[in-house]
Amino acid sequence: MQVQGKYDARVFLAEQMTRAQGLRLKRLSEEAFQPTQYDRGLSFTEAARRIQALEAEIELANSF
Repeated sequence: MQVQGKYDARVFLAEQMTRAQGLRLKRLSEEAFQPTQYDRGLSFTEAARRIQALEAEIELANSF
């Protein structure tokens, strides 16, 4: 969102996750056998946090 020609980061972070985030989160949650991690109504920030956590968990599981 733009506010007087500038981006307002607080508004952007509160917005709904992007389509790309949704697709990635859905795939990662299925790969990690945690389908409850995916929720269509997540904010951009929460989706990013969950994606990062799932990626770390999958990486750890693959290291064994």
